[in-house]
Amino acid sequence: MRNLIRALALTCLLVPAAFAAPQQQSSETSTAPPWAYPVNPPGLPPAKDDGSLKTVPGSPKSMTLSQTLDGYNVPDWRPDGHPPMPAVVEHGRKPDLRGCGYCHLPNGLGRPENASVAGLPASYIMQQVADFRSGARKSSEPKMGPPLAMVGIANAATDEDVRQAAEYFSSLKLKPWIRVVEATTVPKTRVQGSMLVPDAGGEMEPIGNRIIELPEDLPRTELRDASSGFVAYVPVGSIKKGEALVTTGGGGKTTQCGVCHGPDLKGLGPVPPLAGRSPSYIFRQLYDIQHGTRHGTWTELMKAPLAHLSQDDLIAITAYLSSRTP
Repeated sequence: MRNLIRALALTCLLVPAAFAAPQQQSSETSTAPPWAYPVNPPGLPPAKDDGSLKTVPGSPKSMTLSQTLDGYNVPDWRPDGHPPMPAVVEHGRKPDLRGCGYCHLPNGLGRPENASVAGLPASYIMQQVADFRSGARKSSEPKMGPPLAMVGIANAATDEDVRQAAEYFSSLKLKPWIRVVEATTVPKTRVQGSMLVPDAGGEMEPIGNRIIELPEDLPRTELRDASSGFVAYVPVGSIKKGEALVTTGGGGKTTQCGVCHGPDLKGLGPVPPLAGRSPSYIFRQLYDIQHGTRHGTWTELMKAPLAHLSQDDLIAITAYLSSRTP
């Protein structure tokens, strides 16, 4: 029974993907909700570097745009805010292994398209990389760049690379990073850098049955500022509904998350913490398992807890989890 509980818990949260690779064409047709699986529009031109030096609040450093986009020399605005990064996290190895800190950020807090790895158990991180290598971890949206990129990263990394990166990120503390707000209307969005960003027109629209996760300060996020977080807009009433599903099982509809992830949802031994992590990211993982596109160690055991949950239930669960203090 203990092994079963542990197995259920370990499949609830997946290690995020790495950098956003160029989109690959696929003949597969995805029915995955596009708000949760952002796909870069074709032909999106790269940002132009005018050579000027950029700065962010609270940092004495300055960098050109090209320097902030260098995945082999991870931009680190606040090197005193975390332990020294291992070489694989800071630089990676050309030509196929970018520094892990480029997408997951030096403090491990990450972004919605790849989310947070700070504070995850090292063994858990290593298992997810193994699943990317084996082909067990796939996305319900085959054109989404970060999961495709992570496959290449996993295959380019040695076991020692993976161990060092896993131990580094596991040693970091997950900090409050995502502000969850219930809303009836949200900014209209577009996809840029494999994440949702506000549309330039500044118009609003009904949220519907979606989670809209956006940078709090887009220019700082584009500069890879690891201290500028995100806001997640969720449907009105979803946090309370999610609380009932997470804490009581919704009257037998699912399994209480705290049984395995701890009563505070901050993890239990090798079981990963859920509180305060990206709702759109967690939604993708639950959706992938429920729809049979993600396989791997113990994943089959998650199908029963997810079998009777609607998409609205998944939205509510992830809204509540993200609203908790990490």
